[in-house]
Amino acid sequence: MTREGRLGRIERTTKETSVVVEINLDGTGKTDISTGVGFYDHMLDQLGRHGLFDLTVKTDGDLHIDSHHTIEDTALALGAAFKQALGDKVGIYRFGNCTVPLDESLAQVTVDLSGRPYLVHTEPEKMAPMIGEYDTTMTRHILESFVAQAQIALHVHVPYGRNAHHIVECQFKALARALRYASERDPRAAGILPSTKGAL
Repeated sequence: MTREGRLGRIERTTKETSVVVEINLDGTGKTDISTGVGFYDHMLDQLGRHGLFDLTVKTDGDLHIDSHHTIEDTALALGAAFKQALGDKVGIYRFGNCTVPLDESLAQVTVDLSGRPYLVHTEPEKMAPMIGEYDTTMTRHILESFVAQAQIALHVHVPYGRNAHHIVECQFKALARALRYASERDPRAAGILPSTKGAL
């Protein structure tokens, strides 16, 4: 933890991608996102803006194959950076939830910064398969990858929606808010770890 905020920085390099993610959980929502996948950039921008996280993401990936590796490795690095920024978790709320509508779509997100990765994810079937260069089946995989590295329990439910863009975007907005609420410091719990086990 620093005076500037709770910071995380992860560099991830493989034969398929090169990723740098920087996050400040105590930011103002400033973002600088470049993955080469336009809609994914838009979603990560939503995550930073609505979570009030300062977020920088720079990914160079093998987009000549497809966007899978780029999207996946970015999500893995983002999860690791988020975990790093959380630090010892002392004094945080730990739990957060948010419900966000976007026109005809609705997303309900609940998070526990538990130290245990688990994902429950539901969204409407028969969505349009692509949004620009973004494969809509990747939303669940993004969340799986993020959860695995952030080590959090995450429940995301979209009970209804028609437009694929709206269905995905309301998930990212609700996720941003839920993560923000869970990671914020509780003034009544200063110096207290929010767990009866003594570890998160």
